[in-house]
Amino acid sequence: MKPTLSAANPGAANQGATPPAKRAAIQSLPLPVALPLLLALPLLLAGPASAHHLMGYFHMTPGPLAGLLSGLAHPILGPDHLLFLLAIGLVGIVHPFRWVLGLLGCGLAGNLLGLALPGLTFVEPLVALSVALTGLVLARRLPAAVLVPAFLLHGYALSGSVLGWEPTPIGFYLAGLLISQGLLLAVALTAVRRWRQSASSGALSLTAGLLLGIGLAFTWSAVVP
Repeated sequence: MKPTLSAANPGAANQGATPPAKRAAIQSLPLPVALPLLLALPLLLAGPASAHHLMGYFHMTPGPLAGLLSGLAHPILGPDHLLFLLAIGLVGIVHPFRWVLGLLGCGLAGNLLGLALPGLTFVEPLVALSVALTGLVLARRLPAAVLVPAFLLHGYALSGSVLGWEPTPIGFYLAGLLISQGLLLAVALTAVRRWRQSASSGALSLTAGLLLGIGLAFTWSAVVP
């Protein structure tokens, strides 16, 4: 009887098999890297200050409904805001619920500061630079605490779109912002955070480099028209 492959050469059957460690690294690579890659195209096609009111697309006048819809859509339509919020889930936050409350509070404080003291220069380049900061935090070059003032800055920038509005639609706009940012942070600190926990060190390094590169490119485009 002809000997089987495994009997003739026990190692031959496993010759083409991928080692478990290598297989785990390959499997974990697409998930955390997918975030910046999927968002890279809209980031490159749109400038960092590309957040628009949803009401602008439907030619709505400022009012409670327009304010609410605009607040809900604004962080999503601004690719730098969207990427920053989702990337927070990659930086290894220990107490997610506390961070959500703290960051939302900082964002609201930034909104109110922007309404009270509008017109600060270099806000948009700094907002774009915050995306690069998430890459440095992910690479352990900066502490996660730098995200707190960065979130405050995002809140300041988001308030500039409602300057001159009546108080009521502004209130609805701020409520929409809180809801939208809260939901995005919830996604970041659940789904995106799980991606990070299963990622290899190489995948995290690549993701950090992508965030850093996109953030710097965005900052450059904001400084140089």
